[in-house]
Amino acid sequence: MTQDAAAIIATLDEPRLVAETGVAARVAHLAEPVLAQLGYRVVRVRLMQQNGQTLQIMAERPDGAMTIDDCEAASQALSPELDVADLIANEYRLEISSPGVDRPLVRRSDFLRAVGHEAKIELTYPLASGRKRFRGVIRGIEGEGHDALLALERTDAQSDEEKAVSLPLADLDEGRLVLTEALIRESLRAGKLQQAEEKQEETDAEQRPRRGPGRFRGPAPHKPKPLVPAGVQTQFKKAGGKSKPPARSKGE
Repeated sequence: MTQDAAAIIATLDEPRLVAETGVAARVAHLAEPVLAQLGYRVVRVRLMQQNGQTLQIMAERPDGAMTIDDCEAASQALSPELDVADLIANEYRLEISSPGVDRPLVRRSDFLRAVGHEAKIELTYPLASGRKRFRGVIRGIEGEGHDALLALERTDAQSDEEKAVSLPLADLDEGRLVLTEALIRESLRAGKLQQAEEKQEETDAEQRPRRGPGRFRGPAPHKPKPLVPAGVQTQFKKAGGKSKPPARSKGE
């Protein structure tokens, strides 16, 4: 039975369908409980060797949001834990980032949210046809647990190939949304909705009667929050557990 994307239950402890190996796996194992205490969950961990070592930890809230302030809070919580664990011997840059619009798909709820959007999927093992890389529109998920299948309408199918395929999520190696105009429009709509909800919450708070000290004080100045994709928070880590002050930058 295909799940309805509107009925998505995403939780902090929802397991990922993919897992890292080596040092990245050890970092993920350390980061998951630390981030969970703050209300975040790991999306992906990568140790990259471009321009020196960069440890990228991609994180989010269960609803998919991750602001720059969230990235900074996650960095401040993880940095001392990584220093103590000393999992990476050489100097490296710690980078905490949001998943972005064309995000990786690593959990069942990610695929359910992405129904109707185009994605690139790679399996660990090829299907009977010999193919293990696919591009197409996500139509839903059939089945439960280890036997769940991703229903994909291929956009890369040749004239002699089936357009509709069922891909075993148990064999997922990598999945990512394709940046399309439809995906960008949906992301912008979600951002505007988030702004409207926050504005309504502030209005409701201002209209409540105040008691005690400060009840005659005017409304606090509005501090706009960045929307998803929120950006990146980085920190350079030196050998011996010392680090330079963090640098904040927009965009991923």
